[in-house]
Amino acid sequence: MRHTYIAVDGPIGVGKTSLTNLIAERLTDAMVVMENVDNPFLPDFYKDSAGSAFRTQLYFLLNRYEQLKGLSQRELFLRRVVSDFTFEKDKIFAYLNLSDSELVVYDKLYEMLSAQVPRPDMVVYLTGSHQTLMKRIRERGRDFELQISSDYIDEVSRAYNYYFFNYTRTPLLVVNTDEIDFVHREDDLIDLMAQIGATDQGTRYYVRRH
Repeated sequence: MRHTYIAVDGPIGVGKTSLTNLIAERLTDAMVVMENVDNPFLPDFYKDSAGSAFRTQLYFLLNRYEQLKGLSQRELFLRRVVSDFTFEKDKIFAYLNLSDSELVVYDKLYEMLSAQVPRPDMVVYLTGSHQTLMKRIRERGRDFELQISSDYIDEVSRAYNYYFFNYTRTPLLVVNTDEIDFVHREDDLIDLMAQIGATDQGTRYYVRRH
């Protein structure tokens, strides 16, 4: 595995955390950076309370910045890092949830912070059908996520697809999780790890080789 910093991203319920842990287990001395999903404003956001979207988004933005700015170049040189989010995901959700006037403030803060966080060597983008995402959300049973509407899940998926369709910042591997079970099938995980290691430029799409 040539990469020193791998980020896994994708919509709610797609399996980011599971894959991040599995990758880290197979890399020597890898440091795992898991997104802090605790946000005191999130329950109000899913209830559509007034003003909750802006508070929720700023809280997530600052949390994600605090988590990633600590990855010094020295740490990235000495140890591999695997994270279950990219800093850019914050902007995906901001443009989905905030008003135009709120985005004026958000964009200024985002640009200031984004320049200070390290960039991954590559990104694994996980996708999944509506049925797959809803099934996994129900299975993990987080109370606040069970309030998410089916329509909102679709909006998030479309926003992610649009963003990563135009993504060029790093090498990118796109993985349709409807067609692979890296949690329960060892062969699938081995195959996926090989394709992650081989993704060194541009955008590639995962195709099962067995």
